[in-house]
Amino acid sequence: MSNELVINSTQDGSRIALLKDKSLVEFHHDTDENQFKVGDMYLGTVKKIVQGLNAAFIDIGFEKDAFLHYLDLGPQLRSLTKYTKSVQGSKEVTGLLNKFKGEPDINKLGKMSQVLTRGQQILVQVVKEPISTKGPRLSCELSLAGRYMVLVPFSSAINISKKITDGDERRRLHRLISSIKPENFGVIIRTVAKGKDVAELDKDLRNLVETWQEGMQRLKKAKPRDKVIGEMSRASSLIRDMMNESFDSVYTDDKIIHDEIKQYVKKIAPEKEKIVKMYNGKAKIFETFGIEKQVKSLFGKSVSLQKGGYLIIEHTEALHVIDVNSGNKSNAGSDQEATALAVNREAAKEIARQLRLRDMGGIIVIDFIDMRKADNKKALFQIMKEAMKDDRAKNTILPVTKFGLMQITRQRVRPEMDIKTKEVCSSCGGTGKVSATILVSDQIEKNLEYILTTQNQKGVTMTVHPFLHAYFTKGMFSIRWDWYKKYRTWVKIEKDSSLSLSDYVFYDKAGEEIEMKP
Repeated sequence: MSNELVINSTQDGSRIALLKDKSLVEFHHDTDENQFKVGDMYLGTVKKIVQGLNAAFIDIGFEKDAFLHYLDLGPQLRSLTKYTKSVQGSKEVTGLLNKFKGEPDINKLGKMSQVLTRGQQILVQVVKEPISTKGPRLSCELSLAGRYMVLVPFSSAINISKKITDGDERRRLHRLISSIKPENFGVIIRTVAKGKDVAELDKDLRNLVETWQEGMQRLKKAKPRDKVIGEMSRASSLIRDMMNESFDSVYTDDKIIHDEIKQYVKKIAPEKEKIVKMYNGKAKIFETFGIEKQVKSLFGKSVSLQKGGYLIIEHTEALHVIDVNSGNKSNAGSDQEATALAVNREAAKEIARQLRLRDMGGIIVIDFIDMRKADNKKALFQIMKEAMKDDRAKNTILPVTKFGLMQITRQRVRPEMDIKTKEVCSSCGGTGKVSATILVSDQIEKNLEYILTTQNQKGVTMTVHPFLHAYFTKGMFSIRWDWYKKYRTWVKIEKDSSLSLSDYVFYDKAGEEIEMKP
């Protein structure tokens, strides 16, 4: 089983696709505007304390104040506040906590007004990105995620992932981390640390401590709203969380992203440096890997299953509803119960994929095809749990009810990925009537003549729909060949299925879009 990461650079950021055996399982759009990522730490200012909610609203620079609940303050809030003030008032900052004397923990059942005051500066971390009309959600329990562990300042606890069940291995990891962790830092050992030697664990721990120290250097000079420690890019964080033996390729069409990721992989796993590859193909990277087609087919309201069934996915403010339908599968086979189990089995696997793909969170209710046998319902429950095993978001799955419904809760920390799969036709404007679509080739030729003769452009590239690409290029004496004889310059033609039939774009030899004749 292979994992491939494909990154397409766009004008406003990058599109990131995670492929599992060529099948799309995760899709992210990392935009430049998205500054408030999960894991980012800011120097915030307390703007308002709301007694009824036992919470505070913090200004970290977002258009709406971020939300901080008392339960998210963490027991070491006083230690964090004390250390923040000492760093801002100190001449030399090391970031180490071995000489720092912590303060007593806050009361678990206390009130926000007892520990924070309006106008106070406080170091906070984003735990949930802005979603819909809500601002970011914050926490004062700071943590830094690495490849094998999570570093927790102002703590001394060592916690080990529950997925590591071997008692000897748990004791070995606890003993190793106890011997290398700095004073006043806690550590959460991740599942991937299983079987790793002390050198790899120590390297990861050193990198995290170094990141914390660099952040404290920035905190010394920071002003309110400043970012103190930033989470790495979405692509790098995916590599950090998923890098293993089956992760065999990372492709990108951007040199800066390529160098950034290669440097990161070299830092955490030098033996894997060669998997980072620069894509230099003629076609667009998402077209080459078949991602564009998968994106358009997987994000619609209706999702087809391979063996004839289909899903209907509805989104509401409170929850998500998924209806499983057998389609033409219901006509095949005489055993209705076996048919229902077969369709439900396939649907469960696709639903698990859709939840990751769309990053759907909150409450999800699934209406499976009714099954009478209790054993089949138990089997479906186990299939769903197995299918959700690779999902990195926290989730809870409940067994199928007597009404044939399954309920799932899934952690929501980012806005749901929503891609429009239905478009208003650019030719008819949604009216259903097209006038003279056949004339698009004449329009292209007129614009091309203007570009090549009046503007005297050389090295022109034209991007069109695949149908038009075939129309202009097929045959020994193609229309493009006629253009070459007429204008004495070769026009490069590329196809792009994301364009409508009547859309086309011209680029100069520097790759800049050419303004067409009005």
